[in-house]
Amino acid sequence: MSHQHGTTTTTTTSNANGQGLFDNHGAGYTHEAAANNNSHLGATSGRDASNNNTHLGAATGRDGDTLSAGSTANGSFSRMADNHNNALEKDFSRPGDYHEHLDHRHDSDTALRKIHTAGSISISPELFEKLYLSPQNKVKGELRKTFANPTPLALIGFLLSLTPLSWTLMGWRGAGGNGAASIGWYMFDGGLLMVLGGVGEFILGNTFPFVVFTSFGAFWLGYGATLMPMYNSIAAYKVAGNAESTGAESVGFNVGIAYYMISMGILCLIYLICSIRTNLVFFLIFFTLVPAFGLLAGTFLQVAKGNAAVAAKCMEAAGAFTFVTCLLGWYILLAIMLASVDFPFDLPLFDLSGMVKGASEKRKIDHAE
Repeated sequence: MSHQHGTTTTTTTSNANGQGLFDNHGAGYTHEAAANNNSHLGATSGRDASNNNTHLGAATGRDGDTLSAGSTANGSFSRMADNHNNALEKDFSRPGDYHEHLDHRHDSDTALRKIHTAGSISISPELFEKLYLSPQNKVKGELRKTFANPTPLALIGFLLSLTPLSWTLMGWRGAGGNGAASIGWYMFDGGLLMVLGGVGEFILGNTFPFVVFTSFGAFWLGYGATLMPMYNSIAAYKVAGNAESTGAESVGFNVGIAYYMISMGILCLIYLICSIRTNLVFFLIFFTLVPAFGLLAGTFLQVAKGNAAVAAKCMEAAGAFTFVTCLLGWYILLAIMLASVDFPFDLPLFDLSGMVKGASEKRKIDHAE
């Protein structure tokens, strides 16, 4: 019996991690041994609990101004109890060691600094391109987290001007007059909103949408001013002594407008090439605008030649192309607005930035090889 008691005691104490406390081999486990072990465990637990409470209390008091009590306790407990190399948080918005894992190897100061950066938000290249219609780029500061996204504002100005104009160019329900009825919207929707949106893109450091929006804002302001009598752009071409002449039928006026439409077509061709790095829908917008401006130029050139029938066909075709442009634009606007309110589903814009690698990305790949 004494030999059995000694064996049992040895087995129990050798499994101090707790696995042998309820072992089946403890048949000879005496009441005395149980009492001794219970008193030993109670003393140990009391000391550990006191130490742990003291440690947690000090940590909570020391870090209370930086972290909430719950996050500090949970982070400290996970780090002490698990001792695993699992990442609790990563911050990809800042360079350097902020990309590292937070684990048991870090001291308390490093851990607190890394947890403090957990509030930063990283935007994927696909989401960034959808929201700003531009490939993701690095800029100084965090203005994109401070200010609202100006891209939808510029799109609204563009669409509220071009949509009625496209219907007018197609002559739906007797519309005509080169869209002169919408001068106010050209000035304050197309002009003002697109310029404001472009300035917002400039502040955020988004060069491509900044240039696109401000240039189209200037186009709408110029087009609206051309149709306004106070600027005398049409009346300046009136034939002296001809009461029926308005100037709109003159060769000089129509050729001058055609030249500007050709220039806008060239500009949109440049934008078309650059938009290959954005998304498919934005690319298709410029893909339809290039022939639209070409047809508008042909319209005014045919009017200058006196070919009214051909000019009417060209204008109708231009309106059809711009109508497709508007459909694509409304789709982009809806996709951006859904993403801005974190809607349960999103509309794909078919990102192209990953398919067409940038020059900087290629240099990194070549350097790595």
